[in-house]
Order: sequence, then structure tokens, then C-alpha cells
Amino acid sequence: MTVVPLPSALVNRSLPIQFSYTDGLRSNQLWLTETGDMFARCHTVCIASLTLAAATPFAANAEDSASPPANAISSPEIAQELAVAAERFLSTVDERLQAKFLFQDAERGNFHFFPIARRGVALKELSVGQRQLGYALLSASLSHVGNQKALGIMSLGDYLQETDEVPNVYRNSDQYYFSIFGTPSPEGTWGYRVEGFHLSVNVTVVQGQWISVTPSFFGVIPATVPDGPRKGLKVLKSETELGRALARSFTEKQGKRGFGTIPDFLTETVGGLITGNQRRIERGRPRGLPAEKMTHEQRELLMKLIRVHVGRIRKELADQDLSRIDDAGIDKIHFQWSGGLEPGEPHHYIIQGPTFLIEYDNTQDNANHVHCVYRDFDNDFGDALLNHYRKHHHHKSE
Repeated sequence: MTVVPLPSALVNRSLPIQFSYTDGLRSNQLWLTETGDMFARCHTVCIASLTLAAATPFAANAEDSASPPANAISSPEIAQELAVAAERFLSTVDERLQAKFLFQDAERGNFHFFPIARRGVALKELSVGQRQLGYALLSASLSHVGNQKALGIMSLGDYLQETDEVPNVYRNSDQYYFSIFGTPSPEGTWGYRVEGFHLSVNVTVVQGQWISVTPSFFGVIPATVPDGPRKGLKVLKSETELGRALARSFTEKQGKRGFGTIPDFLTETVGGLITGNQRRIERGRPRGLPAEKMTHEQRELLMKLIRVHVGRIRKELADQDLSRIDDAGIDKIHFQWSGGLEPGEPHHYIIQGPTFLIEYDNTQDNANHVHCVYRDFDNDFGDALLNHYRKHHHHKSE
């Protein structure tokens, strides 16, 4: 792989920059530390061509029901807005920059949060007007708060370029890539990804109606900016402080189930997360204290924390997802905190319900480096929606 760094073009504002790369396709076997070093025993695999089995066309029996999948997030209006935003963005981008891929390309299910080479078109390659259309596409699936957090994460690449002892080309504000999978249309099946260091927004639209917004990854370094004009900025403040408040409220008896041990960084995690960047996660046995063993106030605090994570996505979609979480049973949700309870002490938590998992860690760089991811056990990358549609419909995707 050949990596060609491009110069920064930012003036007065932190906006995302880019690098270009030739040949090959990154895969989940490319594991780097967030300083760009390779983990032991890990390697890069370049793949000439792959397709996702989940996107293979499937002809169904005409007698099958055409009802929507259970608990699906549905909004034809938002699906149309997303399609319009994607079409406007694509219409301005030179095809040679390869912003568009087949819907069945394996890259659609390949997400990561490390500072690594990516496919798609980067902000650095775009004009000011094209960038604004890219930002419009990003914000179309996020809430106002979620969009501000995303832009804050992206902007901190400039801070890292100035403060890292050895600047890493991938930890840079313009190293965020836009990838469109399939052909955006008001009634079509397609998806898009906006991804770079510490940010991965993945959206799948099925038949212009059903929408998947996971995996959704937000991370930040520094978690608290220690100096400079933005000293004290905490992009993911609520995700940290609400989790700590809930853990601090545990009684000694509750703590026996609610407290765990921080997973070993090198042997039990990818970049601090147990779930890492796996294409699909399994439910497994929930860790921690179940909500049914919490007080009313603790359950309220737990749900407030969940709403913060889910609420990074657009409100109309988040509300449906929260209803689904509620219907599956709040008492069945588990919370486990590991590590210290004071600021500056490494810590980690997991929230698991019947339908979802949220994982958070702040264990690196003197506990000033946050990762958090929101996953759907069945419907990451729209898997459940696509399976349902293949079963009940004649489906052809580009």
C-alpha cells in the first residue's frame, strides 16, 4: 500500500483533511494502535474483490407476508431526505475519487475507529461546497447534539497534529471519508458511511422505508482538552459523567454484581473495547447489575445514560429505537462498571439489553481517551431488515 499525505488546507476553523492511498482493501485484520503502530501478530490483508452474503439477491415466495420486520425503525420521510442528501453529494464528486461502491461490496460491513487508511472520498479531496454537502449528509442521520459531537471529534485532529510528538497522518481533521453503497433513491436499498479516526457513522436504508443506524462509534482524544483556546472542552462529557454517577450510587451489595475488572487491553480488547470492530456481535451472558435490582432513581439514571448514547442519532429515529428498548424490558438491561470512580482513573462500562449493547472505555492516556460504541445485536448494517426483505420480497440491489 502506498500512502500519500496531502497538506492541510484549514484556515481559522477545524474542518476534516485527507490522504490518498493506492491499491488494496483494508480488512478487519488490520489492527493498529492509535499511535499507528502495528499490534503483535496482526497483519494487513489486501482483498481484490469481496461481496457480502447478506446483500445477495434473493427471490421469495409470493405467498410470504410483506409486513415490516418486528420493531423496525421506519421513516419513509427521513429515508427520502437521506437519499436526496446523498444524491446531491454524489452529483458533485468526480467518479475517479470513488465515493460510490456496490451495495454488496464487503467494505459496507467494514468499520473501524483506528487511524488507518480507508476507502471512499476524503474531505481533503473536496472543494468547500462539496464539503458542505458532505456535512449535510452526515448531519441528516444525527441529532443536533450528535452532529456537534461528530464535528468536535473531527476538529480535534488539528489539535493532535499540533501536540503529538510524532504527528500521525491519520490522526488529522481532514482524514474523514464518505462512502456511498448502492444507488441512493427514495424507494431504494442503499447505505452510506462517514468514517475516520474516532468516528464511524453507518446508515442502511431498505426499500426507502426502514433505516438502520448502527454500528455507531464516537471517540475522543483528549477527552478533556488540557490547554489552548479550547481548554476544558469535553466532547463526550455526559457519556462519562452519567456512567460514573450511576456506578457511584451502587450499594456494597449492588457492587458485588455491578462492578467488574477492566479487560486487558492487549489480550481482551481491540483498542480498549471488548466488542472491538467485529462485523457482528453475539448476545452472550449479560455482565453486571440488572435494572430490576436497581432503585427507581438508579433506573432513571441508567435510562438517561442510554438516551445520551442513542440520542446521538436523529431524534425521530432515536425515539423509535428507545421505544424498542423499552418494549424489550428495562428490567432486563444490565450495567457493569470497571475501574476507578474518580476523574483521571481508568474505567470501562458495558450496558446490555435484549436488543442492544453499549460499550465505553477510558483506559488510555491517563484516562483522557474515550471510546463508545452503540450496537444492535440483530440489525447492525441493516442485517435484520435485509434478511426480512429477502425472505418476503423480490430484492435486487446494485
